[in-house]
Amino acid sequence: MARILGTSSSAILASRPLSSPTSKASIHFFSPCPGQSQGRKFYGGISVPVKKGKSQFQFSVSNVSTELSPAQQQAQKLSKESQRPVYPFAAIVGQDEMKLCLLLNVIDPKIGGVMIMGDRGTGKSTTVRSLVDLLPEITVVAGDAFNSDPQDPESMGMEVREKIMQGEELPVMTTKINMVDLPLGATEDRVCGTIDIEKALTEGVKAFEPGLLAKANRGILYVDEVNLLDDHLVDVLLDSAASGWNTVEREGISISHPARFILIGSGNPEEGELRPQLLDRFGMHAQVGTVRDAELRVKIVEERSRFDKNPKDFRESYESEQGKLQEQITSARSSLSSVEIDHELRVKISKVCAELNVDGLRGDIVTNRAAKALAALKGRDKVTPEDIATVIPNCLRHRLRKDPLESIDSGLLVIEKFYEVFS
Repeated sequence: MARILGTSSSAILASRPLSSPTSKASIHFFSPCPGQSQGRKFYGGISVPVKKGKSQFQFSVSNVSTELSPAQQQAQKLSKESQRPVYPFAAIVGQDEMKLCLLLNVIDPKIGGVMIMGDRGTGKSTTVRSLVDLLPEITVVAGDAFNSDPQDPESMGMEVREKIMQGEELPVMTTKINMVDLPLGATEDRVCGTIDIEKALTEGVKAFEPGLLAKANRGILYVDEVNLLDDHLVDVLLDSAASGWNTVEREGISISHPARFILIGSGNPEEGELRPQLLDRFGMHAQVGTVRDAELRVKIVEERSRFDKNPKDFRESYESEQGKLQEQITSARSSLSSVEIDHELRVKISKVCAELNVDGLRGDIVTNRAAKALAALKGRDKVTPEDIATVIPNCLRHRLRKDPLESIDSGLLVIEKFYEVFS
């Protein structure tokens, strides 16, 4: 497991170097291809021009590459240093199951998120928030509130679509994947978005003010103590997670925008169970226990004391490991599409799901995706039964029907059925 999580240099894959602050920055513009016959294709009820015979869009780069001035570099450095220090992911001791589930979701966001349940004080929130430093960059339309993908009409906001239909050039930029915290006390207006009161009072117009779901599009939405979340907010999350879109109907405003995010939740099972409808929306489920080994407990206490005493020096001591892990994730994301899984293994995965009476097909789909992501993380282009054995308990544990008289952990039931089918 240490090799998987990047603590050993032999497991690190070669990847392109991270960009430095002094590298040249280019502004890209996104525009439809001129001089071709136009067709129309409908995405979510909105028609978008489609070019026949060739690819739908092309990029042109304007000649505005410039190096950052020393003042700009200093401003970026001060801005980064002024942020609240985050505990490094590579410094987390133990909790391999939780860390692996998080890494697999970063490599393949279509896995559908992870639910982390465990005892209080086991580092659930710390581990999730430490993931921020490892998140890769994505391409977005500059200045867009919904982080629209310039190449995917299904991930575009309404304004971006309209500009493309009118043939306008769109400035494109790269930015890190967002991690948005959803607090328990959030209102439905803040989560979904509402009317912009300032514009209504000053300009007398109805304008939409995007909420947290808009900010989390193509990113991560983290809910701490998700089992304590109000029912009306759970309903909103269920609707957005199911459709990938958020629809707002209020105060004379009717608007839909993309809301595709990796849903990460954490909680303590002693404080209440999660609604089955929401639990099923999480792709994977990780169980976290208290570390019992005395030496490990001492190491955790010492590392935390070092971080609290001097966060900057502590983070710098893990920069090398963090960089290697980030390169490993980048390499895995780029090679994910080339990973294959044999038909025979797919059949056996579905047989395990069928014999465990798992409702629906989400369990089959997520297990296939997670196994491929794990193979990519290990640097292989083919899934092995060992990959499936590693991820299948996390993919199916929370999908089994609850039996109040059953004393065996659901993860053990999945493992037993796996070896029965695969042997």
